[in-house]
Parts: sequence; C-alpha cells; structure tokens
Amino acid sequence: MIARLLLQNTITGVVLGALLFASAGTLDWPAAWAFLAVSAIIGPACGLWLAKTDPALLAERMRPTFQADQPAADKKFMLVFVLVALIWLIAIGLDRRAHASDIPLALQMVGLAMYLLSTAFIMWVFRANSFAAPVVKVQAARQHHVVSSGPYAFVRHPMYSGIMLFFVGVPLLLGSWWGVAIAPVFAVLFAIRARIEERALVEGLPGYADYAARVRYRLVPGVW
Repeated sequence: MIARLLLQNTITGVVLGALLFASAGTLDWPAAWAFLAVSAIIGPACGLWLAKTDPALLAERMRPTFQADQPAADKKFMLVFVLVALIWLIAIGLDRRAHASDIPLALQMVGLAMYLLSTAFIMWVFRANSFAAPVVKVQAARQHHVVSSGPYAFVRHPMYSGIMLFFVGVPLLLGSWWGVAIAPVFAVLFAIRARIEERALVEGLPGYADYAARVRYRLVPGVW
C-alpha cells in the first residue's frame, strides 16, 4: 500500500507539473516549483501518517474515483469536477504565460499558508472520520456510522470547507488572479456534492437524518 501511495503521489505531481508548465509555456516559474515541492512533501507525509493511524481509511482513499456502489449522480459530479479542475489549472498556467496577474509576494505567502492550513484541517477531518471516502457511498462492510465529533460538530461537510482553502490558496501562491476568480465555481460544486451525499446518507445511514437536524450548517457555520 505504501508503494501504491508513493506511486500515486508521484503521478499526481508529474501531471500537475505538466499541466502548469505546458500551459504557461515555460519552466521559469519559481512559484510553481515551490508548489510542486511542497505537494511532493505533503502528499506522502499525510499518506504515511494515515498508514500509521488509520490504514483502513488510507486504503479507502486510494480506491478508484468511480466505483460500482457509487450513486450515478456522484459519478456525473466527478466528471464535471475533474473537467473544472483541468480548466482551473490550465487557466492558471495561461495567466502566467500572459503575465496577466501581479500578486505581491506577501499574498503569495498567504496562499502558501492557506494551502498548509487546508491540509491540516483535512487531516483533522480524517482523524475524526474514518469513513471519509473520496466517493459518496455507505460503507456497510466497515460498520459505517454517523460521526458528529471534531469538525463534524460544527458543519456536516467539513472536508469541503477545508478544501476550499486549497482552491483559493494555490492560485494565490502561483500568482494567478484568474485561478482565484475560478475558485467560487468549486464552492458551487461542493454545495451540489453535499446535497448528493446527504441524499445517499439519509437513505442508507441510520441516524444521519437526526444528525442533520442537529447540525444545521453544511459548509460554513452561520451561513449555509
């Protein structure tokens, strides 16, 4: 499993680098190299931490993005999400090619901090919820049950809340206002995904409807 983890992280890094540098038309992009270097450290480190603390969750997270017991609506969501993510990365690279954005170094450092904070928050989510699979499904074989501790005491979908820091922070780090401008699209997508997930959990996970009645907000406390 560790070998698969390292291979997946390597492939992800190569694909990210290829998309960014190809669309930018240059390798002379220090911020992109910094992003890839940080990602190359964070990805395996988080995976190794999960291998030690919750190997069952790591195994679940490493399963394919499209699975047989996944609702059709979630499969369609994943196709749209991947397409939007590709457009986002290419737009960031094209922004670099056109030198259209001028983001101060201080804001780029804020972007890096947001990326790191997003990672820490998601690790908190993983620590609280061993059933945080990458696809929507009820994991009966793993005795799936409702989790209401940690970040789940405040919002019903803290994973999506935390990852939004990534989608704002990374384009700031890479110096792209175009990427920041596209980030709200991900918020809309996660709002849609939250509804897909809740339908599946209400139907298949005992106690989820009561939990949803207790914890009113989906992504942002006091807002939605």
